[in-house]
Amino acid sequence: MNVVIYARFSCSNQREESIEGQLEVCYEYAKKNNYTVIGEYIDRAMTGKTDKRPDFLKMIEDSDKKTFQGILVYQLDRFARNKYDSAIYKRKLKLNGVRVLSARENIADDASGILVESVLEGMAEYYSAELAQKVKRGMHTNAEHCLSTGGTIPLGFYIGEDRKYHINEETAPIVVKIFEMYSIGYTMRAIVDYLNSMNYKTVLGNKFNKNSIYKMLTNKKYNGYYIYNGLEVKDGIPKIIDDNLFEKCQEIMKKNKKAPARRKAEEEYLLTTKIFCGKCNSAMVGISGRGRNNTKYAYYRCKNKPLKLCDKETIQKEYIEDIVINETKKVLTDKNIEKIAKEVVKLCQQQSNTETIKYLKKQLKKQDNEIANLLQALESGKISDLIINRIEEKKIEKENIEKQITIEEMKTPNLTIEKVKKFLKHFRSGDYNDIKYRKSLINVFVNKVIVYEDKLTILYNLQDSQSNVLYNTTLVSQEGFEPPTPGLEGLCSIQLSY
Repeated sequence: MNVVIYARFSCSNQREESIEGQLEVCYEYAKKNNYTVIGEYIDRAMTGKTDKRPDFLKMIEDSDKKTFQGILVYQLDRFARNKYDSAIYKRKLKLNGVRVLSARENIADDASGILVESVLEGMAEYYSAELAQKVKRGMHTNAEHCLSTGGTIPLGFYIGEDRKYHINEETAPIVVKIFEMYSIGYTMRAIVDYLNSMNYKTVLGNKFNKNSIYKMLTNKKYNGYYIYNGLEVKDGIPKIIDDNLFEKCQEIMKKNKKAPARRKAEEEYLLTTKIFCGKCNSAMVGISGRGRNNTKYAYYRCKNKPLKLCDKETIQKEYIEDIVINETKKVLTDKNIEKIAKEVVKLCQQQSNTETIKYLKKQLKKQDNEIANLLQALESGKISDLIINRIEEKKIEKENIEKQITIEEMKTPNLTIEKVKKFLKHFRSGDYNDIKYRKSLINVFVNKVIVYEDKLTILYNLQDSQSNVLYNTTLVSQEGFEPPTPGLEGLCSIQLSY
């Protein structure tokens, strides 16, 4: 696994935890665990109580490139001392397939930190969906009247004070030229070369490329369609391209289009990174195989088995996941929900940081002032085209800042005990067969699953909470053999300690 090392020290702490000491311990740990270190990110004389750390932020940004799968730190307080910030950044990293590893600590984090992280991740998704529904309702109202709902305006249009689409007489001819060239046989590459040679720019001010041409040729707005989230209104906006020219270009595209290769549906293994072999302590991985009648089956298998370093039998994916789901729901007692809610709210109230939101709101006010000044200049009769373009740019900047504020407010929601309890209780009544529900339940509450010969142990993100469960050994199956129908027959809980 490729990893990077993150090291940090504050001015007042330069003993063993100095940069050199941290790096030495991290490199030794990486060597011991067969990790490949591909880079270092170092913040000197920086506190971990804030995220204003240049190399730290660069590392988070670089995780988007997916060139490394782990971030190795001397110990977890080098990453962040604020559990709230830690949860937010670990979520970003998790989406990019990156884990935070500690060279000095054997656990991923303390129990309360893991729990807060898990609940915050789940609540962020839950309330994001709720916010999206509210925004969607407002947008749909605008769409019914063919009004702009924000976002990038296609080349050739502008949005008037009435919030409707209007044809931009300066840029619309470029759009017409593109469609005309394509309709008489010019390739997209030839069109790109022509546009760039004329120094024409896209709506974002960039050079044209094949992708931008393709998007324009397939954009029904140029044919007068108002489009929003599946809603299409014919003649809802002015036409730049007439019906005959637009349809001709669509026919040519259909002829030139190559059928894309069909992607095979991938099996989703919900316990990946959480399930371990009870015989050799190695991770178990998801695999699939074919049985009689060419029926496909999915399993979890110890990663050491193909190397003949472990003889632990494979176990059916659905069977083991059903057990974990079933047992995890039992954890959601009123007493535990009350305990979790109080702990999450307490930590969030202690550690919530609104500096970023304050800064963004300050920038938002600045944008409003600049737009007001530009409007005043326009009213006084100054060069109108330049000012109008500048106003549009400022409106886009303002919209982006508003989106950032919304995102930051989602990071630091106004949590109450009742809100957290409501969120946690929805897990007790979720649809057992809904893949999103199953995934969320496991992600929030399950820390680790250890599979032994005839039982499994489930460790939860609740301190000192686990389930020991017997399972039906007839449902442990070698690859290549058709197993019995998955189910919970023979399941027997022998210990539950919540």
